Amino acid sequence: MLDMTLETASLIADETLRKGREMKFAPLTVVVLDAGGHMKVLKREDGCSLLRPQIAMGKAAATLGFGFGGRELARRAAKMPALFNSLTAMSEGNFVPLPGGVIVKNKEGRILGAVGVTGDVSENDELCAVHAIEKAGLVADTGGE
Repeated sequence: MLDMTLETASLIADETLRKGREMKFAPLTVVVLDAGGHMKVLKREDGCSLLRPQIAMGKAAATLGFGFGGRELARRAAKMPALFNSLTAMSEGNFVPLPGGVIVKNKEGRILGAVGVTGDVSENDELCAVHAIEKAGLVADTGGE
């Protein structure tokens, strides 16, 4: 696969939400971006709070901006809060360095896009994204060890 197609992005979004329901997580919002940071799909479950689309977008955009997953971003943010506060301000809030932001790669390691999920605790958000990315036959990069 060379690009994040609408079909693949839709599958990832749907599988993310399905996994959340299966696990009985809080209502989720998911955004799928292509490698250029353009939104392909945004889905917000009934019952999600007001800012969930912006949080999901910020998680996905932050991973693309640095090229690695939300777990690594969170570690770096803890060590360099001034830098990450500046990045958040520079991006007009579109930079959320937390788990739940996951890079999507093909089997050869090329970045195809990113997924941002929010609604439950960040680790559960991430679990749903990883499940969906793998279900689509792609590789999830969480920034984990």
